[in-house]
Parts: sequence; C-alpha cells; structure tokens
Amino acid sequence: MKTEDKVKNLMDKIKKFEKGESLDLSSNEDLSIAIMNLISIEEHLFFTAEKTGKNTYFDLLQEVREMRKELLKMIIKDYEGEVWCISKHLLASSMRVMEVATKALNQGDKEKAYDLFKKSYDLYNTFWGLNLGSIDKKVLENIEIPPTNHIVPPIEVKPGEKTGFFARIGKALSSVIDFNCCNE
Repeated sequence: MKTEDKVKNLMDKIKKFEKGESLDLSSNEDLSIAIMNLISIEEHLFFTAEKTGKNTYFDLLQEVREMRKELLKMIIKDYEGEVWCISKHLLASSMRVMEVATKALNQGDKEKAYDLFKKSYDLYNTFWGLNLGSIDKKVLENIEIPPTNHIVPPIEVKPGEKTGFFARIGKALSSVIDFNCCNE
C-alpha cells in the first residue's frame, strides 16, 4: 500500500474516531494518562514491598495490575506480536521521561527539561500511532509523509532539527490529531 493510501486510511479512521463511532480520543487520552499512573503505582508498590518486606504490597500490586490491564484493553483493541507490551512500555517510558524532565525543570536546567519533555511526547505519540494503526509495524523506519496536496500537511524540517522515527511520527500525528483534553 502506498504512503498516500496509508495516510488516507489513517485520516478516515480518525474521522470515525472523532465522531465517536469507534473511539473517543479525548477520553482515551485521559485513560492513557490514568494507565501511565497505574504503571507507576505498580512500580512504587514493588519497591515499597521490597523495602518494607511486607508482601501485602505485592497483593495490592496485583490488583492494580489487573485494573491497568482491563483499562489498556479499552484502548488497545487489536494487537499482534509484542504490540501490547510495546504499548505498555511506551506509556511507562513517556511517564518516566516526563517526570525526569519535570525534575530537571525544577532544578533550573530548562534546556535538558525541554529536550526530555519532547522525548516524552514523542514516546506518547508513538503509542497513539501504533494503536491507531498509523504505524506500519513492518516498516517502522520507513515512514514517509505525502506532499502538501494530500491529506496531511508536509513536515517541515528546520536546520538542525532531528528527523528520526520519533520526530517524524510525532509531527505526522500532531498535524492530524488534536490531543486536546477539552474536546467533549
């Protein structure tokens, strides 16, 4: 399938999603943030159990894990191979990088913070690209953006700007999806 056809296919899916036919992006964005936090809770419960020697924290971890799995199923409908785990780790990584960025910002290292915030957002966009079917899992490194006269506006690359996979998928998704918590 040609890149233009893939993008048109993605746009058709997004239009359906926006109309509420299959997926409410604003609700699922909120849900994805909740899932990120549940993953963090799992991690904290693990470390608390180990630090205190109290196995009851592992029992609670299992309950949180089951809830996280149930909620993740609401977003990830169809998956193949390792897509489920990749998705979970993309969300977890996005959350952790965001937390490190916030700490850097609090320490006054704005340049480092902004770079890390960008990386966090790239991971988050990759999660959505993977789960909205806009990433061809077989050719992750060969994403092409169609010319201006097609559905998606061109990705303008400024001098010195990164053009790797995460940068390309982030720009492509940002140009077609408005991740806005206020869409109701």
